[in-house]
Amino acid sequence: MEDNRIGRRTVLRTAGALAAASALTGCGTLMGSGESRGSSSGGGKKRLVVSNSGGAYNDALTKAIYEPFAKETGITVTTVNYQSAQVIAQVKQGRPQVDLMDNTLLIFQKMARLDCLEPVDHDRLKNVKGAGIAENQLPEHAVGKNVWASLMAYRTDSLKRAPKSWADFWNTHSFAGPRSLQSADADYPELEFALLADGVPLDKLYPLDLDRAFASMSRIRGDVKKFWNTGALPAVLLGRKEVVATSLWSGRADELIKQGMPVAYQWNGARRLSNGWGIPKGADNTDAAYKLIDFSLRPEVQAAFAKIYPQGPVVPAATKLLSDDVLATLPTSPQNLKTGFDTDVAWWDKNLEAVTKRWQEWADA
Repeated sequence: MEDNRIGRRTVLRTAGALAAASALTGCGTLMGSGESRGSSSGGGKKRLVVSNSGGAYNDALTKAIYEPFAKETGITVTTVNYQSAQVIAQVKQGRPQVDLMDNTLLIFQKMARLDCLEPVDHDRLKNVKGAGIAENQLPEHAVGKNVWASLMAYRTDSLKRAPKSWADFWNTHSFAGPRSLQSADADYPELEFALLADGVPLDKLYPLDLDRAFASMSRIRGDVKKFWNTGALPAVLLGRKEVVATSLWSGRADELIKQGMPVAYQWNGARRLSNGWGIPKGADNTDAAYKLIDFSLRPEVQAAFAKIYPQGPVVPAATKLLSDDVLATLPTSPQNLKTGFDTDVAWWDKNLEAVTKRWQEWADA
């Protein structure tokens, strides 16, 4: 994730910069610099510089992955907080300052198109072989490692019965009250939810029918109090009872429930997206990078991360090491996998600019 999803900053600040770069050859002409130093793990002489989005996400990674890895291998993990546009600029200059990136597979799809990532030799990852990792988690230039989702949350004290689907969310007669949905300003808009509400099956979503999606959005637009543009806002709206239902990044509804709020959420129709590893083109510490990637895919390591941060493992065996209570909060539990869908990052990478422009025109109309 370009920015953290649980109690954190806004998302995809570099989307505009990446879109501009995509029109150029190779790694583009994006320029930029600067870093926020994070934490170091381990005391060995070797060092691996890893970029992630910081905050609570980095804290969880440090505890579950970086520190145990450093203890076992003697390789110190130092974290920095580069945005992807900064890494692109570094690669163009021939001086990548990170050995390994932790970001969304959508961002890596963009960076691969811009020729800014090394191809991944999956044969070097022993924990991939026979692990049953889904094919979409193993693209040519990245390796998925943890999964989050956008889903539906609602107030149990405001609705007489629980909405079970996006069709129910769109049914403002039977489930009356103001709603909230994600704006294109926060991320790519939730057109898939609009299509599911209109009767499109989960396995027939892509390529998205934009005319049908925007027509469906127009039908609910009058009942949407706010198209939210930061990850924190929908939880605030729901907590204050300003809306009765909203789309929400997974994990945030659990925060409200822990606070005693009368809130529940629905995994049916959840939109999944993965964070993973990518090696910047020209990075010169690939051996250590592969060791960390492989370490992070051990079932016990995947499970350790999921226990302290509500994102699902990509290694199926890890779910067997988790309690039912933890599994209920994860998008990749065997039960929740059946009812959600994986974002088609190739489609969004190809169409994001056009969709964003159309969304802005639709929102201004």
